[in-house]
Amino acid sequence: MPGPANGSMARRIFLIATEESGDRLGAQLMKVLRQRLGDAVKFEGVGGRGMTREGLKSLFPIEELSIIGFSAVVKQLPKLLRLIRQTTDAVLQAAPDILIIIDSPDFTHRVARRVRARDPAIAIVDYVSPSVWAWRPSRARAMRSYVDQVLALLPFEPEAYRRLHGPPCTYVGHPLTEQLASLRPSAEEQARRDASPPLLLVLPGSRRGEIRHHMAIFGEALDRLQAQGKPFELILPTMPHLLELVREGVKSWKVTPQIVVGEQEKRAAFRTATAALAKSGTVTLELALSGVPMVAGYKAGAIEAWIVLRFVTVQSVILANLVVGENVIPEFVQDDCTADKLAGALGEVLSDTPMRRRQTDAFARIDDIMSTGNHSPSVRAADIVLGMLRKSRKAG
Repeated sequence: MPGPANGSMARRIFLIATEESGDRLGAQLMKVLRQRLGDAVKFEGVGGRGMTREGLKSLFPIEELSIIGFSAVVKQLPKLLRLIRQTTDAVLQAAPDILIIIDSPDFTHRVARRVRARDPAIAIVDYVSPSVWAWRPSRARAMRSYVDQVLALLPFEPEAYRRLHGPPCTYVGHPLTEQLASLRPSAEEQARRDASPPLLLVLPGSRRGEIRHHMAIFGEALDRLQAQGKPFELILPTMPHLLELVREGVKSWKVTPQIVVGEQEKRAAFRTATAALAKSGTVTLELALSGVPMVAGYKAGAIEAWIVLRFVTVQSVILANLVVGENVIPEFVQDDCTADKLAGALGEVLSDTPMRRRQTDAFARIDDIMSTGNHSPSVRAADIVLGMLRKSRKAG
């Protein structure tokens, strides 16, 4: 990317995002920074399509890092280490004012540690906190040596960093809070949500490994639910690159879902759904913001499961539970994730029961809990980055 005319005064920012969700955050942040700084900013780094549209020429395609699961990481380790070295060298060569690492801590934090060791003058911002509040809490204290500021997506994270003696952490807001219009039902959609038969969403995951782990057990749970004589319509949202895997997975199901493809179709399903069966993860927060009561399940491979069960330090792994501050959503992890348990809980959230009412009451509070006032998350994040740039200029 060519530098601006006043290149000597240009602020140099190096961003690293290796997943689509991080790429979206990076693109929005770049857009706001460009609006504020005009030609007086130069971006370099690693990103996907969104960041490329904002003017970033990525060091390598982020698809090279689409590694899921611990066994996959081991197999890909030589390539992973090569890309870490390549990225570190590129940061040092660019000598930016600020390095912004976005999510993907297994990659980005390794780069950040190497950069700090070799050039301590480069300020480092971590956009999206690792789950220090859930497992490996000692990581928070360790981050103080190579992270100057954490930009948190979840409102409880700054307090977790204070408690764990980590680096400064500021809640900037979750990008989902900017998308509420696409998650909230119209009057007509609310009428469908309240109608019979209830519409049940099934969300087995957004990654191939997750789908393979969840399809069979979710299908068995739905079969049990139908055998209990509970009427429901089934809808399964997925993305184009996962469609064939999902189609293969539902072949063994006795209950046939309507499969919808793409983000817009998924959001439309959220706006009409009565309840959901979901793999625990960010989608639980999406459902909570949409006001959809749910049951969450999670199954993983043997190594991942051992780590989760051995090291997780919170009482819930469900983001929506953590945000509202109470375990309103039932979760069934690993050996607990059985067809009978899932079906029993689903029967409750599909009907007007105390469990369902407790969830809807909690979800009604979530807007206030996650509020960032009048500023969007990307604007709040940009404000902090700009403040750090001003300090670095004075220091220079």
